[in-house]
Amino acid sequence: MNYNFLWVAVVAYLFGSIPFGVLVARTYAIDVQKVGSGNTGASNVLRSAGWGPGLVVALADIMKSGVAVLIAQAFGMPSWEVMLVGWCAVIGHNYSIFLGFKGGKGVAASFGTIAFLDIGLGIAILPLFVITVLVTRFTSAASIIASASSVILAIAMQREWWKVLMLGGLAVMIAFKHRDNLGRMYAGIERRIDQREPRVVSSDTAKPGSVDALFKSEPQEPIPVSEPEKKSE
Repeated sequence: MNYNFLWVAVVAYLFGSIPFGVLVARTYAIDVQKVGSGNTGASNVLRSAGWGPGLVVALADIMKSGVAVLIAQAFGMPSWEVMLVGWCAVIGHNYSIFLGFKGGKGVAASFGTIAFLDIGLGIAILPLFVITVLVTRFTSAASIIASASSVILAIAMQREWWKVLMLGGLAVMIAFKHRDNLGRMYAGIERRIDQREPRVVSSDTAKPGSVDALFKSEPQEPIPVSEPEKKSE
């Protein structure tokens, strides 16, 4: 049994579980799990907190799986084991142990796995994602198309069979995580990337008496109503 693989895979899952989207949004007093799709990934943070925080989260999520891949490579693991380690980071991102096994949709984390393992394939996939976002304004559509295209590109670039198979697995996982988005697109109610989400302040950052506290829904004490006094006869 390869014990190095086992502990690196566990570390990759835990590292992938770090909810950077929640942490970054919280600095803006936003509870990202209560806005939009409730997704903790970069797209939901972008729509709720802005482009800056969204890009920071995207980079952090890419690096989560990227660092996991680098650690596996440092131990001299074969490439297929390295990609499995990246998979573990993606699973951690999607089903974070720190969020009750909820999380993101694995797009940026999947890209980090691919790019750090096969930079040529990563460079080929990125323009497809960007162009699809610019044309459709839907990050969900771009994510599904780019992940599915990664399989076709891997075959065209004559990559190993196991890499094609694992890319197919990532594409299926991304499509599954976007099933609600597909339903909203079909119904014509999916939000585009430039449509901001209503602001929901995090209860951990809103201070009593502040404007942010107005956004918190707290139980209100009933107002006592005094009964009218009886007139003495």
